[in-house]
Amino acid sequence: MVIGGAGIWLIRANASAPQTLVADPSPQLSGTGWGTAPPQNSSGANTRQPIPSASIFEDRSGKNGSGGAKDTKASAAPDPATTGKTRVETTSPPAVVPSTGTDAAQLTIRQAYRIHGHYQKGLSAAQSRLDEVAMGKLEAELAVEMTRASFKTAKMQGESVASGVWPNPQVWVPRHVEGTPDWFVAVSHETGIARVVDLMSSTPAGWRLVASGADTRAVPPRFPKIATDAEGYATSLPEDATGLVATPRQIAGAHLASLESAKPDPRFEDGPWTSEIVQFWQQERAQLEQAGWILSLSYRQDGPVRAMRTGDGGALVWYAARSTDTRMAERVGAKVTLKGSAAVRTKNKAFTHSASATYGRMYVTYVPPAGSSEPVRVLGEWSDVLESHGD
Repeated sequence: MVIGGAGIWLIRANASAPQTLVADPSPQLSGTGWGTAPPQNSSGANTRQPIPSASIFEDRSGKNGSGGAKDTKASAAPDPATTGKTRVETTSPPAVVPSTGTDAAQLTIRQAYRIHGHYQKGLSAAQSRLDEVAMGKLEAELAVEMTRASFKTAKMQGESVASGVWPNPQVWVPRHVEGTPDWFVAVSHETGIARVVDLMSSTPAGWRLVASGADTRAVPPRFPKIATDAEGYATSLPEDATGLVATPRQIAGAHLASLESAKPDPRFEDGPWTSEIVQFWQQERAQLEQAGWILSLSYRQDGPVRAMRTGDGGALVWYAARSTDTRMAERVGAKVTLKGSAAVRTKNKAFTHSASATYGRMYVTYVPPAGSSEPVRVLGEWSDVLESHGD
């Protein structure tokens, strides 16, 4: 499997055997969600590996859309049930992430490190036991749904998930803004393994992880410098902040619209979460049409857009979405069987009329300052299957 984007499989079928077309229900980069335990790398830390996630079309007549059997290309990409988070093993018990009180004048950088450390230890313990209840004390918003969904998938497979903590995170804490929840960002990077960006926010129940994104490419693109004041604090920006090539909310909407329409947006740099996904969906739709099926895509923003000022006057932006890819049969003869995590949720059944998978997705994106000729760059993603259905 090619980690940098959608890989291609080629499956040959002769005229006397059922034709098989393999197509991924939802592509993403390796390692962008929680999932099955991976093999260990040379450093001894666990690294989650991709599992192919695909739908298999079987034409019982032995004919393709043009009336004859032929070789068919199979598009596949890593399964969203793998995370890209590398964690050193720990046996610490689940930790309730402490609250410093949202009414406090300013969350300190020292407090942020402590909060993130509690989160990592609690997560590792919850992962080792697939403890869905414990996750409610560690994560919130779409994040907790995604992690709990991955635990359910692992239980159905009879497998475990990798656990441990990231070493040496670097934390950035925005200045307190009256009337809004406090939040901060922790970035961890192990060369050759992954870079992970966690975002934690204060809630009435305490501090919770609400967003995360991972880049498991061997050499991820440079990470923008975050602007800080004389005391080392960062600056948060509103969703409609100006002074950028577009507001944070507009960028989030444009990215999701490009994925939903399977049309590239020239403002975004080519990469695994932009042009490669668009190209994948274009190929996917064409293959489905040959098999007598149609594909519809939906990407809907979920939760707030958060942004932090970068040193060049741009911004780092975090946003989440629920995506659903739905396949509908237009003619009789072909069946679809989902693969990967979506298949686990549907117990590997084959469907003749429809098949769909819904995912939680989170992105971290760099937005250049107004007047810049730089493209918008998506720097990481976390994806997990939430549910799948068919009939």
